[in-house]
Amino acid sequence: MAQHSPPQPALNWAIVGQGAIGLLAASRLQLAGWPVQLWLRQPAVLNIHFEQQALHFANATAPLAAVLIPVKSYAVPAAVQALLPALAPDAQLVLSHNGMAATEHILPLLSPAQGLWFLTTTHGALKQGATVRHTGQGQSVLAPLNPAAKNQLLAVQQAMDIALGPVTLTDNILPFLWHKLAINAVINPLTALNNCSNGELAKGQYQPQINQILKEVCQVAAAAGYPLQYAQMLEKVQQVIQSTAANFSSMQQDILHRRRTEIEAITGYIVEQAARYDIAVPLNTHLMQQVLQLQHLAQR
Repeated sequence: MAQHSPPQPALNWAIVGQGAIGLLAASRLQLAGWPVQLWLRQPAVLNIHFEQQALHFANATAPLAAVLIPVKSYAVPAAVQALLPALAPDAQLVLSHNGMAATEHILPLLSPAQGLWFLTTTHGALKQGATVRHTGQGQSVLAPLNPAAKNQLLAVQQAMDIALGPVTLTDNILPFLWHKLAINAVINPLTALNNCSNGELAKGQYQPQINQILKEVCQVAAAAGYPLQYAQMLEKVQQVIQSTAANFSSMQQDILHRRRTEIEAITGYIVEQAARYDIAVPLNTHLMQQVLQLQHLAQR
């Protein structure tokens, strides 16, 4: 990976949690010479191995100037609430999770000088014990969500470009989120329900389901004002399946490790929007119910 000198002055970054994508971002920042620490529920120094290098991350302490929050969608409100007392008056917060950006409950918690961002990424990472691997080269899209974020455009974009780049900056993240939502709506529930790698979905037996999922998603996206081209999305989904063939989706991993999934923020969002526009999405509805049932059984 190319080494980057941090801009002067560099923001001190804290990464929330010790999930795979967060540790990938933290590792890339540290290797590039940027100040980075971890914000953990149980404060501790974390030692990991990344790209054959031993890395050490101290526990983040207040005041926090810049925070990447790559947690599950359902965990965002609690994570932000826990961070609030430790944030600097002009802190920058970058949310990153699957599904749609649910920020309507987050913005009111911040002061006018604190910036809020959303980052969506296609990078893949896998954490196994104390080892973190970069399993899928991707790219990211970053959007400022309030005026205070726009005051720090360059500093935040430069950091995210190193952590999870290349980064594209946009004023409207929603078209990108619908695009990723369509891909996630195929790969996540199918791999979770079949307990398989992404590459297994290239088999003929899964093609009718993939086609129907996408047809339903495209109908809903169009009604919501963010039209997706079915043929292009089908081609993109097949590309992702091939390029991440050896990877396991986050939802498959969540079921495997008896954790709560993000099905409600992915397929659940599609079902919710479909009801709003009176569109039938029988397969997406069925897949959501199946994953919720499997999740319930796995957590018993």
